[in-house]
Amino acid sequence: MGSSLNGSTGSVAVVEAESWWRKCFLLLWASAAAIKLLVASQLPLFVDEAFYWQEGQRLAPAYSDLPGLTAWLTRLGVELGGQHVLALRLPFLAIAAIIPWFVVRMSARWFGEVAGWQAGVLCLLMPLSGTLGLLAVPDVPMALAAVLCLHAVARLLRQVNAFNAVELAFGLALGALSHYRFLGVIGMGLMALLLLPQGRRLLRDSRVWMALSVGVVAWLPLLAWNADNHDAGLRFQLLDRHPWRFHLEGLFFLLIQPLMVTPLLCGLLWLVAWRGGREPGWSAPMRYFALAGGVSTAMIFTLGFFTDIERISFHWPLPGYLALLVAAPALLAGWSPRWRRLLWATMAMGLVAAMGYYAMAGSPGLRQSLADNKFYPRNFIGWEPLAVAVRDELAQMPEGSRLLAGSFKIGAELGFQLGDPDIAVLPHALNDRHGRTAQLALWGLIGDGRSEVPQLLVVNPADQRFRDLLARYHQLCEWFGPLPGPTTVSIDHGRQRFLLFRLPALSAPQPGPCVTPAIAWVDTPLPRQVVGDRLEVTGWAFKDGVGLRSVEVLLDGQPLQLADYGRALDVRAVWPASNDPQHPHVGFAAQLDLSAVPAGTHWLGLRLHGNDGSSEDWAQQRIELRR
Repeated sequence: MGSSLNGSTGSVAVVEAESWWRKCFLLLWASAAAIKLLVASQLPLFVDEAFYWQEGQRLAPAYSDLPGLTAWLTRLGVELGGQHVLALRLPFLAIAAIIPWFVVRMSARWFGEVAGWQAGVLCLLMPLSGTLGLLAVPDVPMALAAVLCLHAVARLLRQVNAFNAVELAFGLALGALSHYRFLGVIGMGLMALLLLPQGRRLLRDSRVWMALSVGVVAWLPLLAWNADNHDAGLRFQLLDRHPWRFHLEGLFFLLIQPLMVTPLLCGLLWLVAWRGGREPGWSAPMRYFALAGGVSTAMIFTLGFFTDIERISFHWPLPGYLALLVAAPALLAGWSPRWRRLLWATMAMGLVAAMGYYAMAGSPGLRQSLADNKFYPRNFIGWEPLAVAVRDELAQMPEGSRLLAGSFKIGAELGFQLGDPDIAVLPHALNDRHGRTAQLALWGLIGDGRSEVPQLLVVNPADQRFRDLLARYHQLCEWFGPLPGPTTVSIDHGRQRFLLFRLPALSAPQPGPCVTPAIAWVDTPLPRQVVGDRLEVTGWAFKDGVGLRSVEVLLDGQPLQLADYGRALDVRAVWPASNDPQHPHVGFAAQLDLSAVPAGTHWLGLRLHGNDGSSEDWAQQRIELRR
């Protein structure tokens, strides 16, 4: 009787735990969906999203940078909801909302109902998966493809039937249409199967090979595109973007993972990867989750020492983490209550921080506070004010004037803002580094800017390194001749700065010496320097072709004092190509009296007046005034 009573009490406890975790999951899932809808509606379009939108306006089986699915989904979003960032992201938000349910289902089937709801909560709280869908990027459908394949393979390890094989085929096809990186997911999944005796038997089944054949067929559009375009996409994804030599920056990739996943969960997932494949009492499907996730993350961590370090890649291990999440509750149950509570708390804080970053990017006031910080979200910012300025400039130009973008980023973002996917783009190293040159050339949107009608050229000086800026300006002179004085669009204290040039109709470059926008540097004070009532501002500035008439010091965007410009300061050792006629007299200095200025944070800037009548505001820097 005592045994029966204990068993009954244990069953009640399990039912209560299941009910409690189910409520937690449902509440968190609904809250996360609502918050993501709100944030996604306010978050400006990321540059890659804008290019996927541009691709979606020209539906094709595949593109230079990706298979077709991401572009198709962006097109579906704007067709259903109109030309708005939330509409474009809605298909991705919907897909992201499905993924935690698959994690719940897999974990519940193999580890119990309580573990299933716990795995779902882990998936919702982990920053990498919890923020999934906020951006219209290929990682979203690729993550769904990964969990579909995981679900199908786990079921096939238990029973091979037509339904499970069809699910695997669908997942493989979805992944093939999502990203080149899904090849790695397939490879890691096959390696995990080969590590299991049951997996090796499964790979001898003809129904599994039929599913794999469907997955192979789904790659044909991408292979056909590459065959027709000299393997441009394959070369970029597999060769051009990766150095394929050892570099210690891979350590940064490893160190950032605990931040993206949260430290305790990261440790738990690595523990699952280490122990799960040989955990006593675990069935083949249970071990498969651990092996697939472990092999995947281990290989990606290893490749991090040999692959691309310029573009964001911290999200690459996500498919492996999703596999490990399925098995994570089984090992979490062995932790003490204190460590479990600490894990849930740190995950909640991590998700709030990740969501907060995206919310900050969508809030002009919060965003300005990071204007001089390395975490400033530059690739999200400035496109709406730029579009307003472009409309105003075009309204003042002859009818029929066309828009010309300095890089694919500007062309795609302005295209979305203006509803025009046909904005021409100049050649730029950015187009090459992001694998977009071949696609732009196929659309006939890339060239040297020659035009029979006037053009409005839009460039962003930050699209190249500062030391390469003058060379880029001189390249513009080669195409257009002397550049007219630009209109400056400055956002967030100049952290995002665009230059707009009204160009006449051109069949050949205009004659004359190369006239460029101004280039400047403030030597003192240093950024974020604490200053007093008396402040000396020194630096240098030049403007190729015509020189500068004066340099004006600004405080918080308002003119404060005219600097003493024309001091002897030779910068030609750093800028040997400069043709400013006033070299070496390009230094400036100003003695500022800040006694009437309130203490606190202020922004110091420059206004550069050219001898050609131009006027440009340079980027500002933060100073702290204390008394």
